[in-house]
Amino acid sequence: MGRWEHYVTAQQQHQSGLPAPTRTLLLDGSDPEQKRQQLLAYFRQTWELYERLFDCLADERAYYNKAIPLRHPLIFYFGHTATFYINKLMAGRLIDARVDDRIEAMMAIGVDEMSWDDLDNSHYSWPSVSELRDYRGKVRSRVEQFIAEMPLSLPIGWESPAWVILMGIEHERIHLETSSVLIRQLPIEWVKPQPHWPACPEARHDRLAVPENSLIAVAGGRVTQGKTDPTYGWDNEYGTQVSEVKPFRASKMLVSNAEFFTFVAAGGYQQSRWWDEEGEGWRAFSKATMPTFWVGSAGQPDNLRLRLMTEEVPMPWDWPAEVNQLEAAAFCRWKAEETGKSIQLPAESEWMLLREQVAGDQPDWDTAPGNINLAYWASSCPVDRFSQGDFFDPIGNVWQWTTTPINGFEGFRVHPLYDDFSTPTFDGKHALIKGGSWISTGNEALKSARYAFRRHFFQHAGFRYVVSSHQETMAQNPYETDTMVSQYLDFQYGPEYFGVANYARALVEIACGLTDKRQRALDLGCATGRASFELARHFEQVVGMDYSARFIDVALQLTGGEDFRYVTQEEGDLVEYRQVRLKDFGLDTQQASRIQFVQGDACNLKPQPEHYDLVLASNLIDRLRQPKRFLQDISGMIRSGGILMLSSPYTWLEEYTPKENWLGGVRENGEALTTYQALQRLLAADFEEIAPAQDIPFVIRETARKYQHTLAQLTLWRKR
Repeated sequence: MGRWEHYVTAQQQHQSGLPAPTRTLLLDGSDPEQKRQQLLAYFRQTWELYERLFDCLADERAYYNKAIPLRHPLIFYFGHTATFYINKLMAGRLIDARVDDRIEAMMAIGVDEMSWDDLDNSHYSWPSVSELRDYRGKVRSRVEQFIAEMPLSLPIGWESPAWVILMGIEHERIHLETSSVLIRQLPIEWVKPQPHWPACPEARHDRLAVPENSLIAVAGGRVTQGKTDPTYGWDNEYGTQVSEVKPFRASKMLVSNAEFFTFVAAGGYQQSRWWDEEGEGWRAFSKATMPTFWVGSAGQPDNLRLRLMTEEVPMPWDWPAEVNQLEAAAFCRWKAEETGKSIQLPAESEWMLLREQVAGDQPDWDTAPGNINLAYWASSCPVDRFSQGDFFDPIGNVWQWTTTPINGFEGFRVHPLYDDFSTPTFDGKHALIKGGSWISTGNEALKSARYAFRRHFFQHAGFRYVVSSHQETMAQNPYETDTMVSQYLDFQYGPEYFGVANYARALVEIACGLTDKRQRALDLGCATGRASFELARHFEQVVGMDYSARFIDVALQLTGGEDFRYVTQEEGDLVEYRQVRLKDFGLDTQQASRIQFVQGDACNLKPQPEHYDLVLASNLIDRLRQPKRFLQDISGMIRSGGILMLSSPYTWLEEYTPKENWLGGVRENGEALTTYQALQRLLAADFEEIAPAQDIPFVIRETARKYQHTLAQLTLWRKR
């Protein structure tokens, strides 16, 4: 029996009453036509599963009123997953006609709030439910036709039309889950239970009957991340990251409602000391006194109820507490003081070691090993229901919050058809959730899945805690959008354009052919630091100096081993997301430690106790107020036999340099005076020119189709 036939049999044997779970489609195989049929079946099952979720809405108000102020109403999400297929197929030039321009524009982009008070007060003229059902039917037919006719070869890769279809399928499965959370937050009278979305009947309603949690030792080890299995993945899953994880201890079970109640009863929501700055801001804004899905009063625990997707039930004290990351972290701080242990949320790498307790991965499961992939119920279940190795629920039941902000692995690339899926979350503010919930299917149920949300966000998410010494190092790191900073980052670290070598590297290569002593170097006008980093390969000490504090901040951040992200303009409002890492250039933090980046004025240089063996001033001299003073001052800072390198396109402008201070580009006594001639005159007393002037080209990208191609003249001088 082949894998696909085995999958179909498993579907038929599904007993939970839920729609049968679907295994993630494998990208490889030997028969393209069989794969086409598998893809068609996966598409249909996903489409129908998503529509059956909306069976839970009992009132039209449930479609048109926001479940929470931060999100669109559910009518948007009902149409959004269908428009996604058409919009991506159009963007990829795979189809040449839309189904409905108005709907595809209105329902293209959702609301991804960045703060708990980032309210969307826009007013929309939403289509009717029947109009959207008709639209969805047309899209379904169009996509099925596309699947039947598209070229298909194996394995399916990023460039394949089938990848776009898989993108739409997995996107709809994400919204299957996020829409179920919104349904859970609607007024209870607007929803209704459905037999094909059954809640778990197993629960302990006596807090004292809930088993006590305990800590289990986990040996440390090397964790290698990066998707290698032949299934669809989002761009943030690809690349490689290797982590050395120290031994730690982890809670045997997820934190239950009963265990979390001890924090609530101890006044945890009333005491600021347990909340960090972000958490305190959210707590003050939300006025929260207990988890969002608890109904009733924390002062009367016996009367508390739990809101599920379509009903309220007596509090199942042995089910996992579903909270946001801010609440989970506050609990851990409280628990740490109560126990005297360094309790915190796990890092992503620590969760990966826990994941090793679970054999196999979703495409190979005969039976799901936990409450995941819609294999059992449409709700959580007891935290001691599914044993997986030494622990309960390393995967399934609810997602598990981590301390780790999502980031791209080394080698990360943005998929061109969904360039804003991952990159806006690489800002240090979106924490990873791991392990999946009861409704996590498709890509979400894979070991390699990486999803992240703002820490105040509510999902079907809970947590387990660890005793660990791990500390996250990534600070908040949004994409740099300042045009000048981004342009310099691309100039100094971006790709080479039109075959023109990197300017900073080319200058340093010339410098290294001239210097016999390489103790100290000064990079004046260093901007974001590329030449300084290149010099650090060869010199014992490097000073990188720039007048711009913004540039120096960027260089310092890179020195610390952090990524730096920036956007380059493509055209109009369209941008491309890029990032800089020193290791991408063969540079390490040891080399970077040789550099001192400082803010300074080249026209007001402070005397130095030690002389420099090399001073590099690139694209600087024609941007100074007093270039002649700079040449006078710098002479005294270079040792005898040391090298001064000056490169510039000599684009003298009065906005930078008063015209009376221009070195050249003027007429003197009626005769033309070039900057090169002026330099020869001004430097003759202290320097000898050691090579003919030469032109060094460089290219600065402005947009995808506009570049500055410039020739800088390089002059080389040895101190007498």
